[in-house]
Amino acid sequence: MAGHGAKEHPHGADRLCEAGDRVYSRAVRRGRVARTDAEPVPCLLELALLHPDPDDMEWLVPTSPQEVMTRLLRGVYDEVSESQRRMGSAVAAFEWYAGLGRQLNTLAAPAEGSAIRVLDGLSRIQAAMDEATEACTTEVLTVQPGGIRREAELTEGLHRALELRGRGVRMRDLYTHVARHGQGLLNYLELMGDAVEARTLDEVIDRLILFDRTVAFIPANSDRTLALELRHPALVEYLVTVFERLWRLAIPLTAPLPDTGIEGISHREQSIAALLAEGHQDAVIAERLGISVRTCRAHIARLSETLGAASRTQLGVRIAQVGLDGSRSGALTVPDQGSPTVL
Repeated sequence: MAGHGAKEHPHGADRLCEAGDRVYSRAVRRGRVARTDAEPVPCLLELALLHPDPDDMEWLVPTSPQEVMTRLLRGVYDEVSESQRRMGSAVAAFEWYAGLGRQLNTLAAPAEGSAIRVLDGLSRIQAAMDEATEACTTEVLTVQPGGIRREAELTEGLHRALELRGRGVRMRDLYTHVARHGQGLLNYLELMGDAVEARTLDEVIDRLILFDRTVAFIPANSDRTLALELRHPALVEYLVTVFERLWRLAIPLTAPLPDTGIEGISHREQSIAALLAEGHQDAVIAERLGISVRTCRAHIARLSETLGAASRTQLGVRIAQVGLDGSRSGALTVPDQGSPTVL
């Protein structure tokens, strides 16, 4: 039956077939569905959306929609995390090779149309960006890491953005959630109107700018005085894929951040808890979320108070117990200080 289902229903839980949608919806409404009713849609069993009722094997009970959503988001998050890791390795490799080239004094002016160009110095980077802006006709995709954007940063590229808007080019920008609190960004988006669509995530990859899905710019060192201009189709396509996956996970700037479902814990504290559970230090967490170390530690202190943790070790245990590490859906209640955990 599994093989037959895979052929007749080639899809995942994120895109049910029409028959599967009807049967699963009915099972959720009624609490269970007869096994015979589910035989035409074996995909529901294969995807673990239905499973046998232990009290009566002739019936199937549904997996809760909340658990299915958690499973889907975890899968996408793992894919994006792997993409981020691979992109970081690629950037490190490019920087290493570029360093070898400079040592050998072979970085002569590249030929026109080179697949990878090393742009050394801010003036050269700006000139290359202006050239790409002038040639752009359709779309610009950007990832802007860090926290609240400074007015100087926004003003720096404003002339390019206005030029693109004037030609009808559409722009999509990804920021961290922290950027929502910057008035400069809100003013910029109001000025640009419907030419720009912005979304936010807890954390994003390093800076990325893509023009017409044909040329990309990424930093090549930590202070961004070196950049790579990429025109190799495979590299650019890979970066577009990374952007699109992050975009699907991101939340529109006009929409509120989702509630954590745990009283007293904010969305940002939930993000910090997940990174703490991965073993990251305060400085790393702050950098990834675009906040200061001081702000990060203030949130950690509030997390400890809310979860009733007297030490970092105990905080890690509490985070796992309430599901803030992403491994559970929050089946346990948040304990009061000094009280036992409620199962």
